[in-house]
Amino acid sequence: MHPLTVAELGVSSADDWRALRTLGGFPEPFFNGSAREAKRWSTEHRNLLIRDELVSLERVDDIGRLELLALRLPDLVGAPLSINSLREDLDVSHKTLTRWVGLLERLYALVLVPPFGSPRVRAIKKSVKHYHLDWTLPASPGAAFENLVAIHLLKWVHFRQDVEGLDLELRYFRDVDGREVDFVVTDRRTPILIVEAKLDDVAVTPALRYLKAKFPDCPAWQIHAQGTKDYQTAEGIRVAPAVVLLRTLR
Repeated sequence: MHPLTVAELGVSSADDWRALRTLGGFPEPFFNGSAREAKRWSTEHRNLLIRDELVSLERVDDIGRLELLALRLPDLVGAPLSINSLREDLDVSHKTLTRWVGLLERLYALVLVPPFGSPRVRAIKKSVKHYHLDWTLPASPGAAFENLVAIHLLKWVHFRQDVEGLDLELRYFRDVDGREVDFVVTDRRTPILIVEAKLDDVAVTPALRYLKAKFPDCPAWQIHAQGTKDYQTAEGIRVAPAVVLLRTLR
């Protein structure tokens, strides 16, 4: 089950927005309203997934290291997932670690977002990024906000796939020159929405300007979690508080 979203909850006030970011989008912790209980629920939920549901799905010989993986992954949200680095940290084989990540994905403990590649951009096509359905897990406020945006976009993509039969995908952009944009929603591999997520209302990133120039007809947003600025740049990039975009994802 996908978490609750800004659009579903009708989030408009600063307090409601802060609560959704802090408590997460799962009904029990959100409606309870307690940050302490939300943390307790998050820990119990993760333990339940690993110690009950995952081990019933497939045999796992080293549950301890799998739990260490689950604890380590939230720290890596927002960056391409390096299986080799994790393999060295946990002292397990590449094959085992790849299988564990796949198991966590099958349980919806996390989701994998592949890169967007197009002949019109010099994109990197191998590394994936990952996010958690429980967006409160990353300790970094910036990573947690990016995670929240990822899950909102993914839910919108899945809804339109199921209801309208569209061939939408959620991806991210990164090229060989190091330019990166957080999210690209594609329809049959053509971008239909580009989103950069920032904690504060900072200047538009050069990477977002670059990608917008490559696809000038595609709506492009830079959204922020904590600011109030709302305007459109000369290139047509909308800079706005996150709720302005997220409340349209119905």
